[in-house]
Formats: sequence, C-alpha cells, structure tokens
Amino acid sequence: MNKKSVIGFILIFAIFIGYMWWVSPSAEERAEMQRRYDSIAEARMTELEQARMDSLSRADDDSLTGPSRQNAPDLGAFSASGSGVNMMTTVDNGVLSLVIDNHGAMVKQVTVQHYTTYEGMPLVLITPSENNMSLLFATEDNRTVRTKDLVFVPYVNGVRQTAADSCRMTVGEDDSLRLQFRAYAGDSTGRDTDSYIEFAYTVRDKSYLVDFDITLHNLDGVVRNTNFLDFEWHNRMVRQEKVDRSGKGSRNRNKDPERFYSNIFYKPVKDDVDHLRDGRDSEQRVKTAVDWVAFKQQFFCAILTNDEGFVNADLSTKTNDKDTLHNYMCDMHSTVGIEYDGSGNGTTRMAFYYGPTKFHDLKSMDRGFEKMLPLGMWVFSKFVSRYVIIPVFNFLETFNWNYGIIVLVLTFLMRLVLFPLTFRSYQSSAITRILKPEMDAINKKYPKQEQLMQKQQEMSRLQKRAGINPLAGCLPMLIQLPILTAMFWFYPASIELRQKSFLWCHDLSTYDSVLDLGFNIPLYGDHVSLFCLLMFAVQFFYTWYTMRSQAGQMNMPGMKFMMYFMPFMMLFLFNSQSAALNLYYFTSLSITMVQMILIRRFTSEQKVRARMAAYDQKHKNGTQKKSKFQQRLEEMQRMSEQMQKQNAKRR
Repeated sequence: MNKKSVIGFILIFAIFIGYMWWVSPSAEERAEMQRRYDSIAEARMTELEQARMDSLSRADDDSLTGPSRQNAPDLGAFSASGSGVNMMTTVDNGVLSLVIDNHGAMVKQVTVQHYTTYEGMPLVLITPSENNMSLLFATEDNRTVRTKDLVFVPYVNGVRQTAADSCRMTVGEDDSLRLQFRAYAGDSTGRDTDSYIEFAYTVRDKSYLVDFDITLHNLDGVVRNTNFLDFEWHNRMVRQEKVDRSGKGSRNRNKDPERFYSNIFYKPVKDDVDHLRDGRDSEQRVKTAVDWVAFKQQFFCAILTNDEGFVNADLSTKTNDKDTLHNYMCDMHSTVGIEYDGSGNGTTRMAFYYGPTKFHDLKSMDRGFEKMLPLGMWVFSKFVSRYVIIPVFNFLETFNWNYGIIVLVLTFLMRLVLFPLTFRSYQSSAITRILKPEMDAINKKYPKQEQLMQKQQEMSRLQKRAGINPLAGCLPMLIQLPILTAMFWFYPASIELRQKSFLWCHDLSTYDSVLDLGFNIPLYGDHVSLFCLLMFAVQFFYTWYTMRSQAGQMNMPGMKFMMYFMPFMMLFLFNSQSAALNLYYFTSLSITMVQMILIRRFTSEQKVRARMAAYDQKHKNGTQKKSKFQQRLEEMQRMSEQMQKQNAKRR
C-alpha cells in the first residue's frame, strides 16, 4: 500500500467521524430524548402496577371464580377442589417478589428486584400464564388430573388464609415464610380434609432460593401407582436486554446475543451439564435421571432442582410466531418425572432458584449451575476463564472502580503477562524489517514459481543467520488463542457489566450506539458502535504497519487482500457486540502496537549484523549439523520440487 492510499483511508475515516459528530444530537436534544424516555418508562410502570393491583383486587372478591372453573374438567376424586375463591399472594423477601396463585398453587409471577430491563421496567423473570406449572397424575377411576385445574386452600406458617386476609406479605430480616397450598380430595358433596395434595413454598429473607415441596397425604386408592408423576413447568420468556432491531430473532450470536444465550440447560445425574441447541427452537427427551433443569437467559435464570433427581425430562424451546408482544422472545417448557412409590403418601423436596447468573453465586450452591455460563468452547479457554480471568476481575471489583476502568486494567494485565511470550515474535518482526534488502535480493534472484523451493531455502538460511526462529511467531499465537477465546466469551456473559456506563456508553454488556441510522445495513445493523469503530481503526493501522515490513514475503496471491479485509470483516461482525468486548480488543491492539513499535525502535541493526557475522564465522569451515526435523523438511521440499518438474515436463 503506497503513501497516497494510506492518506486516502485516513481522510475517509476522518470524514466518517466528522459526519457522526455533525449528525449526533446535542446535549439539549439528548436531555429532551431522555426526558421523553423517562416519561414513557414511568407510564409503562404505572400501567404494570395498575394491572397487578387489579389482579390482586380480584382476589378480594369472594364471588369471583375464573372462567376456567366455569368449564372445569371432570376431576373425579378431586371434584371438591374444582371451584373456589381466587386468591393471589404476593411475597417480598428483599430480592424477589413472588406472586402465587391458589388456582393451581403455581408461581404466577417472579420479579427480580434491584434489576430493571433495558427499558427501565421491572425485571419479570417468570411471566404470568395459566400453565406456568402443574402436577399431572392419573387417578384410580381412570381420570387424568392436572393441579392447574384445582383450587388450593392457602396457609401461611400453618394458619389458614381467607380472602379477607392480607395478600401482601414481607419476609422479616433473617426470617422466613412457609406458604402451604392444599387441594383436598372429595366429590361435589364435600371434602375429605385428611386427604390432599400440598404444594409448600419456603421463602427466606434476601435469598434467590425458594424451597418447594410436593406432598401427597392419605391418597392411597386415589392416585394410581405409575412409578412416577409428571411435573410440567413452563415459562414465556421475554426480553430483558437491548437488541439491534435488524438482528432481533437472529440465530447469529453477534446479532442477537440474548436469544442465542437463552436456552434450556439440564444436568444428568451421571453426566455433565448439557443444553438444547443454541439460539433456535429445539426439543430433547432425556431418558436418564436428571438433577436439575434451568430456563436460562443471557443474565438471569430460573432453575428447578430435586434432591433425589428427576426420573426423566422432556424439554423444548419453541417460538410462537403469533405472539405479538413487543418484548416476547420464546417459550420454554419442561416435563420432569417425580418418583412415586404408589403409597399415596410421601414428600418430594425440590427448590427453585430465581436470580442473576453470577458465577460465584451459582458455584457456591455446588450443583454445577455455573457450568451454564458460556465461558469458551475449549477446555483450556474455560479453565482460563474460571481460574484466571474471573478471579482477577472480581479482585479488581474490590477497588470500586468504574467497570470500564476495570476492563482497561484487566486488558493491560493480560498483555503484561503475555509479553514474554510475544516478545520473540515482535523481535523477529523487527529483525525481518532490517533484513528487507536481503529478502528483496532473494526475491529477484528466484522470480519464477518453480524456483519457490530454492527461494524458501535461501530465506530460511538468512533467517537462521540473523537468529530468527520461524516458529517464534506461531507458538505465542497458539498460546494466546485460548485466552483470546476466553475473553470473547467472558465479556458478553458477565452480568457485572450489565447497565454499567463508561464514557459515552450506557451499558457495557451490549453495543454502544453513538448514531442510530434509522435504516438497516445488511450484516452491519442499524446503528454505529464507536468502540467497534475505534477497534477497526487500530486494527487497520496495525495491519498496515505489520504488512509494510513483510512486503517481500507476501508470495501467496490474495494474501494482502485478505489481511486488509480482516478489519472490515471485524467491523461488521462486532458492531452489535458488547461494548466491553470491543473496548478490550481496542485496548489490546493498541498495547500490542505500542509494544511492537518500541521493540522495533530498540532493535539495533548493528547487533543483528554482528550476529550474522558471528554465525558466518562459526560455520565457515564446515556445514552446520542439521536436526532430524530440518532433514525431513528438506527431503519434503526436494520431493515437492521433483513433482513440480515432472508436472512441467508432462505439459
């Protein structure tokens, strides 16, 4: 690339930056936009609160029975529990707000406190639905009963509740609440108060874990012995994070990371954590025992566990194309088998986890939950993430710095640790630049394609005289690759970066948009990410700087084009990636360039020439002993040369 081309690219880049600055809104315009956004968010929150209050007020109406009760299925032995007063109980423990419906004794809604969606709305992890959860079983009179069709009688700490009692409860400090819901057996003439199914929830202060027990009491001769009972658990997943409108619903991790990371995970009792297909609808039937099942999103998850393990599991992720809700993403459903001995008595102890996917919080529960986090595809990358990157990141958090500063410091530390490995590579590049006249002479000496082997041998001999190891550039890259891969997966999966601002970026966990285009550019998106643009500029300059010293070595057709094409490809691929990831790559490339420039500046041509002279003096009276690897390599070169000559003769 000549000087005029470089100046041209710099001018184009400068014009692009100037255009973005010119069309970007002023401080007053941004303030007005923020005011409108806040008013919209406040209105939406008011609507949500009003809707929730309406649902709670309906619980105080003794005459209210849901429409499903008016058309209730034939429940046989549980007919007495087929109708009743609809009551909603809201429990607040300081970190969760749970709404439990006595119709089905199901967790109707879960709101994770101290977190909001990208729109500033309350973060609803479990969305209201008529089929969130249900126990499915067969009765002795050949009926199939689902608990979602039963009306349970609520108890709080053993005291029966009525519609007149408070439907809002707060867990005291260092305290807990036990909510029991009983569906009594009996026909339409009356209930048998000594035969019932009980769902019991234990909610503790400031805990994301909710104990969940299912008890069958005196139901011998009522519930048929089928070895296991089916428990259905469903959730309508809604978006919590920002997404490029053009990439919404895409299977591409770079375009729609929240959908890509939203999946069903499960842990077989005798195997490692597994999951359904990433970013797309999928089904899986697990015929072996399962320890737990999780509905996971990018930064939050809901997990169902069983102390004794589930007998089996049917899992599915499906997208309802008819669902028009603006933040709808997909539906997740699981049916797990709960062991049943046929006695009509017994308790199955389970638990729900509703909360953020923080690595150490999940790991502390010692159930393998932390393995849901996408920390790399390679074993070594996962090892680097878990035992190097995350501990250092958490240590830097203790200084209470801005998270953007933490990303910068972590990048600097990683480059500092890797410097001994990369030094030889950068030094070899500097020496190669010094040897450019000799390399140009070799290229002129062997201009023909059939002389490629002789040219490579001459180049290898020249590099050996100057002390360049051809593998010095490959080995450090191989060692760095797992670390780069670990970083690539770590930043988009770190909830610590969620909604944390730095400079012009409001959320380091997603893309930073300095300009909304208002239209979509294929593969690129509908916005401009400045961190991505800065990364592109540094990568392009880095490519030009390194290519300038390797001009004499570029023998493969199209190699230059590919090298210069890479920055543009990264610009398109990373425009919708997290700002923290682009900030990391921008900083890492900048540090690499500084290291390379300094090494080149302080690599003395005089010392290189002296080393070459010493090598020539040492080997002037004899040939150097060749290693077995060198002998094999030269033999392969000779064979290749002979084949080329034979092919030339045939032509």
